[in-house]
Amino acid sequence: MIDLSKFISRLKRIGQGSGVVTRFAPSPTGMLHIGGLRTALYSYLLAKQNNGKFILRIEDTDQSRFVAGATEDIINSLAELGLQPDNLNNLYYQSKNIEKYQNYAEKLIKQDKAYYCFCSADRLAKLREEQIAKKQAPGYDGHCRTLDQKTIDNYQKLNKPHVVRFKTPRQEEIKFIDIVRGEISIKTDNIDDQVLIKSDGFPTYHLAVVIDDHQMKITHIIRGEEWLPSTPKHVLLYQAFGWDLPNYVHLPLLLNKDRSKLSKRSNDVAAHDYLQKGYLPAAMINFMVLLGWNPGDDRELFTLDQLISEFKLERINKSGAIFYLDKLNWFGQQYFQKMTAVEFYQAARNWLSKFDEKIVHQFNKNVSAACQTRISHFSEIKTEFSHLFNDIDCQSKDLVFKKSTKELTLQGLSEVVKDLQNINENSWNADNLQLHLASLVRKLNLGNGDVFWPVRYALSGKEKSETPVELLMELGKEKSLARINKAITYLKKS
Repeated sequence: MIDLSKFISRLKRIGQGSGVVTRFAPSPTGMLHIGGLRTALYSYLLAKQNNGKFILRIEDTDQSRFVAGATEDIINSLAELGLQPDNLNNLYYQSKNIEKYQNYAEKLIKQDKAYYCFCSADRLAKLREEQIAKKQAPGYDGHCRTLDQKTIDNYQKLNKPHVVRFKTPRQEEIKFIDIVRGEISIKTDNIDDQVLIKSDGFPTYHLAVVIDDHQMKITHIIRGEEWLPSTPKHVLLYQAFGWDLPNYVHLPLLLNKDRSKLSKRSNDVAAHDYLQKGYLPAAMINFMVLLGWNPGDDRELFTLDQLISEFKLERINKSGAIFYLDKLNWFGQQYFQKMTAVEFYQAARNWLSKFDEKIVHQFNKNVSAACQTRISHFSEIKTEFSHLFNDIDCQSKDLVFKKSTKELTLQGLSEVVKDLQNINENSWNADNLQLHLASLVRKLNLGNGDVFWPVRYALSGKEKSETPVELLMELGKEKSLARINKAITYLKKS
């Protein structure tokens, strides 16, 4: 049994200075998941806070689930988010070290801590069916646990398919400390004889992760709480090898608004999706860190450097963290509004140049100014401001304000065109345009709805958009007059 007093003493020492080594160990079975991003972020913060190391390890032993391009996406997404691993030039791939895991499994066999299992898939399936029918917990029944050496030798001569299983001690109690949840204990009779080496010779996650974490001198294993049930199996392996336990930190689940597990049905779940939409990395980091951690007060905005200083494991919550997209959008707005006009303009053009070259040529500083205070991610430039870049349909009864008439609207728009035509390019500015429109309303004894409303609708095709003056600035004189004239033509024909 683990000496908990010794372990707790060691836990207090580790994390207070250099020597901290954390890791992010994704499987390349898909793009970097939002949950994985949070794990990487917490691991990065703890390592950097203690002048330690943050290691990236690619756990690619499950070849059947390998997705081409996934490893590159993980590396690129972490880099774009500012979470650079310390071993970037020497990444570790489990698939390149299969023989090492096999050798460790053989050591356990020689020490009578593991055994060869020759049970067929059919036998295991039938066993499971019987256990379920009897309302028993499914698990291996130890059929091959006590095979004699002669039988084993005969099976091996026949090249009978087999796996290597761990010989779980019986009638013992496993205890370990999770920094978030405290002491956890489980009786070994409730732990299956886990597979260590699969029939294809590849190690299971459980064996490989323990060996690699030990050899890489990982001090803190930060991962999602879905791995908590596997931890007793890992503790048993540490015991079997005679190695010290690392510190375990199991993070709360990420949830949808209905408190179901975060899924594609409700939100995008890949970091890549949000980066492609043009969320600022700093906004994403700030949002993600608060999904399960809090600073102990009501502060919400943090730079990465501030988080490195502030982050504390003991402030990680036990309960699930809800992924509110509206909150991410709020962070996106906050970070855009903190930028200078020049910074935002340049960043927006850089994003547009990657994803929509057609729009980037129309993206001027007036458009940029309107976008900066209204969007949460760059792709909203295309969706929320599409009226600036595409032809619009203003042929609608909505051109006429509800308190106006067709005749008054026609009069207002016609006078606006006459007035705007006389403004030269040098005088085409927001203050002057506002003055001209307001003067027209007074001079013609019209209401704002007879002028400002139809101008807005003629320029945007929307009931809700930027102000008429902002639209005039964004579109420029020529395009603005063309759209207003088009609206006038429609009203005359309707």
